[in-house]
Amino acid sequence: MAAVNHIHTDFNNDMSYGDYLQLNALLSSQKPLSTHHDEMLFIIIHQTTELWMKLILHELDAATHAISQNELEPAFKMLSRVSRIQLQLIQSWDILSTLTPADYMEFRNVLGHASGFQSYQNRLIEFGYGYKNAEVLAVYEHQPALHQRLLQALHTPSIYDASIAALATRGLFIDPSLLNRDWSQNYTPHPSVEAAWLAVYRNVDQYWDLYQLAEKLVDIEDHHQQWRFNHMITVERIIGHKSGTGGSSGVGYLQERLRHRFFPELWSLRTHLSNAP
Repeated sequence: MAAVNHIHTDFNNDMSYGDYLQLNALLSSQKPLSTHHDEMLFIIIHQTTELWMKLILHELDAATHAISQNELEPAFKMLSRVSRIQLQLIQSWDILSTLTPADYMEFRNVLGHASGFQSYQNRLIEFGYGYKNAEVLAVYEHQPALHQRLLQALHTPSIYDASIAALATRGLFIDPSLLNRDWSQNYTPHPSVEAAWLAVYRNVDQYWDLYQLAEKLVDIEDHHQQWRFNHMITVERIIGHKSGTGGSSGVGYLQERLRHRFFPELWSLRTHLSNAP
């Protein structure tokens, strides 16, 4: 009879929960610069936002690659996850809104020129959606590695560029100038793209996967606009129309951003959808 091998089950020396998540580093990263109670809230809200943004970038990059390889189905799960993350970010403003103007004024001076305007991950997300603005790179010139990462993202096709190319791959007419353009330039609406998306929406059965892709992108923009709006309202509630700590115009700047569309034809087509081709 063969001998039975007993598996050793002593896990005392194995990696712990805290080790795996690097909790010592994570939970020691909140270092208030004042003695005011509410500064901890301010730090943690912004740190968790950056963590969620890191996951958005992880999913967005993978989804863009999948779409560029004409593998739309895997991208749908990734884009759905981005939408769920965005809901978390939208709700975070409700927590920050418990910070009153008087509370914030108690520690605002210790922030110096630090501002959410400087969030490089937010810039990478905007680049990934297709909103390119080379001027913002000046903020990061003193950080060469980070500046290079942003510069590379600036010149990389966005998820909307990949989606437009997917329309062309499926035989829908797209103006050739859009398929090999300067990716560092902000995308502007084009009639051929609207016509192609209209064909998708008028022939859902034929283009079901492209229709699903379009609606996933609309979900993302919808949620991003909600996040922008809640951001604006929270800032106005706390500091009114004062300038931001980083020198931005504060509420005025945020109001201007609400007018921007990442995926413009996916919104404009709805006006024409009931019309005959």
